[in-house]
Amino acid sequence: MQIGDLIRRAGRQFGDAPAIITEARTVSFAEFDSATDRLGHALLALGLVPGDRVAVAMPNGIDGVVVYYALAKAGLVRVPLNTRETAAEHSYKIDDSQSRGYVFAGEPAAEVDVMVRAEDLAGVMAVASDSPCDVPREPNDPLRLAYTGGTTGKPKAVVLTTATELAEVANFLVDLVPNIGPTSVMLHAAPITHGSGAFFLPHLVKGAPSVVLEKFSPTSFLDAAGRYGATNTFMVPTMIAMLLEHPGTATADLTLERLCWGGAPMATTLLARGIEILGPVFAQLYGQAEAPLAITCLQPWEHTPDRLASAGKPYTFVEVDVRDTENNSLPAGGVGEVVTRGPHTMREYWRRPEATAETIDDDGWLHTGDLGQIDDSGYLYLLDRRHDVIISGGFNVYPREVEDVLLAHPAVLEAAVVGIADERWGERVSAAVVARSSVSAEELADHCTSRLAGFKRPRHIEFWDSLPTSPVGKSLRREVRDRMSTEKEATNA
Repeated sequence: MQIGDLIRRAGRQFGDAPAIITEARTVSFAEFDSATDRLGHALLALGLVPGDRVAVAMPNGIDGVVVYYALAKAGLVRVPLNTRETAAEHSYKIDDSQSRGYVFAGEPAAEVDVMVRAEDLAGVMAVASDSPCDVPREPNDPLRLAYTGGTTGKPKAVVLTTATELAEVANFLVDLVPNIGPTSVMLHAAPITHGSGAFFLPHLVKGAPSVVLEKFSPTSFLDAAGRYGATNTFMVPTMIAMLLEHPGTATADLTLERLCWGGAPMATTLLARGIEILGPVFAQLYGQAEAPLAITCLQPWEHTPDRLASAGKPYTFVEVDVRDTENNSLPAGGVGEVVTRGPHTMREYWRRPEATAETIDDDGWLHTGDLGQIDDSGYLYLLDRRHDVIISGGFNVYPREVEDVLLAHPAVLEAAVVGIADERWGERVSAAVVARSSVSAEELADHCTSRLAGFKRPRHIEFWDSLPTSPVGKSLRREVRDRMSTEKEATNA
């Protein structure tokens, strides 16, 4: 089955019912099917060929969703770009992915063969064929490239396939949101380039409309949730913290059945407060770019006081294990690396065979780099991340990338970047710096502003006489993190 088959069937079954709703505009299931056909044909007519990568930098809205699924129908490979990143960050991904197409809002970050501005989409589609756009691809052919990061600090692309996407849909419909129907309403409060976008297709195939917020705020969320009767949503812990701080949340007349959350750790105190205010609607998702949102889930009824720190159990069609350093399976309670296997995992890292071989073993197990343990009841508990990735506000931040920017300042001799637990942001990007000459934290923050996306910039900078290092001179981020965490606890005591 192709992704286009699902869209076409939904167009026939649900016709003129609203499929995507924004404050300014609504499109029906039939209109969405037609729009994705037209844009798919238009992109191929502009010179793209199936298999080409197409970078997409679009804000939350109907057009962005149309672009995503037009690419799926046309046999093109989507390369989503986070609109909060800088032009330099976009340029790197466009070049690394070898994208021949580029659909974007605002100013372009690079020049490629086929470029379509957001404001030109309607005109491009108007002259295109409205016949079905149906370019088949094999289940294991690339559908999209999702950028993550590695130990080198340079982002690398994860190859996700049609099989990956369909497995994610199946996992969601069987385990996470099993009661979706035409009376359900999915409220997309988070960016569709990230976790929230994964919820579009499961709702589409069941005839449930998706309401897309162009920008999240607690006020806009509560207004939309009340106005449209939202039953399902996805949020990262930062958004949940902001929502719970809003004075209108406790008295809002909400119809939420599932508040799915993930993308970052959440303090158990915050989670408990959320359950107290919003009720037993929370469902946690654990995944990563290599296995997006689809490794384990903790159902609403499993959010009990003794399990709030758990990441839940594997989805029905997913295998999960914990292994030691020799790749041996550990018994219940053993601490080791979390591994997972199934159609929900990536095919490979794009053009990085060595990294792929290091991550996927000969038996097909994907090694997540996360440390955890599974208890006697089968619940997974995550203890740490082996590769030191920081997740702040639901976005991945790779310490080496931030360190490289800090080290580019002439006054900085050494730098170590870590994530410190933060109730609102999940983790706060923090830096320990050894200076070679006089410089202030404010000056370094300004230095980072033009070079890094906002969520990557250090929110806390300390000046140290020296950094802890290993015998080979590598900075020991764990010791930096432990010291900063201890100092924060002492300050808050």
